[in-house]
Amino acid sequence: MRVEPARKLATYDELFALPSGTRAEILDGAIVTSPSSLPEHGRAQQGLARTVGSPFDEDDGRGGPGGWWILQEIDVRLGPHDIVRPDVCGWRRERLPSPWGQRPIEVVPDWICEVVSPSNESHDRVKKRRLYAGTSVAFYWIVDPAARTLEALRLVDGIWVDAGSFDDEDVARIPPFEAVELEVGRLFPPRP
Repeated sequence: MRVEPARKLATYDELFALPSGTRAEILDGAIVTSPSSLPEHGRAQQGLARTVGSPFDEDDGRGGPGGWWILQEIDVRLGPHDIVRPDVCGWRRERLPSPWGQRPIEVVPDWICEVVSPSNESHDRVKKRRLYAGTSVAFYWIVDPAARTLEALRLVDGIWVDAGSFDDEDVARIPPFEAVELEVGRLFPPRP
């Protein structure tokens, strides 16, 4: 019988010690790095921060419903060996009264959106999808700039349920932000 030596699980200190600008997370105890994003990825992140962040975070009730913190690429601890850096994520303010000065944030987000890239599509669609369900993230959006689509999922009894699939021609009210209409096409670069 051969016994494999125990693998050393990565710590947040190791993640934090990586060179500035390194895109990295800890998943199942292993540090996972990814290349820098394509411009299309950044455009989708910016579009989400603007279209969701403005009425739900920045407006703080002035012209929008308010009540959320919407943040981009921050460290979130989902478990002892899972620290993610979602593209965009949000918390209802009653669950996280103040995110300021925390690294990593220890409260599971109410909503996470990942923008897929050719280099990480299965990572977001399979690994992170399972992780987010297992840690009770209530809503998960997957934005695909190449396909110009947005998939919305809602967690019900630990299972992801389809909350809608949208393309760049749709204007929709998408949970948990159904209080406002989202022009999905504004998340993507203009068509040539």
